[in-house]
Parts: sequence; structure tokens; C-alpha cells
Amino acid sequence: MKALLLLLSIISYTQLQSICQTPNLTVGDQAPNFELYNQNGEIVRLSDFSGKKVALYFYPKDNTYGCAKQARSLRDSYTALQDAGIIVLGVSKGSKRSKQKFITEQQLPFPLLIATKDILKKYGVFRGFFSLYMPMRWTFLIDENGIIIDIIKNVNTKHHAQQILDAFNKRPI
Repeated sequence: MKALLLLLSIISYTQLQSICQTPNLTVGDQAPNFELYNQNGEIVRLSDFSGKKVALYFYPKDNTYGCAKQARSLRDSYTALQDAGIIVLGVSKGSKRSKQKFITEQQLPFPLLIATKDILKKYGVFRGFFSLYMPMRWTFLIDENGIIIDIIKNVNTKHHAQQILDAFNKRPI
């Protein structure tokens, strides 16, 4: 019993420490740069998209109901997103194979990036041990200068593309 209590205390401390170390990004902050692998094993950096608008969306897991619904919203409105000059990047834990399968099954025209614990923490979407390290479903809208102009925390999976378009359209010029 003492061993179990000790283990639970250590897990709770680790969880609390993880939460306390997670930055609280806000609108106006510089978006943290990253180097992540995409579904093809190629390195993608946020800095690769300097001068472009980016919708960096974090989702919990490949090929799950809500994540597929969200991805299809982005797929179905991809032309409108492109016409608005918005680059879409999906980020979640998983493998190259799971990302390829998700892209194939949902016919996604945009890349999916393999999240690391470090990037999840930098963006404040890390949920830790009790959530099996699945990121929160948040989208960071980043302007041409790498500045976060909006953070969508209340994602409507069915109409997410419209949320992104509306948020970029409402920003002052």
C-alpha cells in the first residue's frame, strides 16, 4: 500500500511539474519554431513558411472519429484556405505509417507532422501521462511574421476550416 501511495505521489508530482513547465502562449507571442518529421520522413520547420499564414492544428490521434471529422473539414475547404494564402499543418503523436494511413484514408491534401513531447510542451498542448500524451485539440493561427494572431481552443470539428478563415479575416490589416 505504501508503495502504491509513493508511486501515485511521484506521478502526481511529475504531472504537476509538467503542467507548471508548460508555457502559456498568447496572441501576440512569437510562435515557437520546430523541426518535425512529416508523413514522408521529411523535416518540416515552421521557419520554412516565413512570409506565409499558417494554421498549425494539434489533434489528439490519427484515424479517430473526431480527428477525422476535423481533417475532412480542412480537406473539404482546402481550396478556400489556399485562396486565402493559409498553409495547413496538422500535428499529433504517432508514426510515419499512421500519418500516411490517415492521409490516404481521409484523402488529405496537407501534411501531418509527428509531434514530439518537446513541441507539445512548447505550444502548451501537452496533457501528460493520464491522457497518454495526446495533445489538446487547439489550433494556432500564425501570421506572415511568425506571430500568433489567434488560438482556437474551442474547435468545432465539423466547421474548423470556417473557424480558421473567420479568424484570419477578422484580424486588423
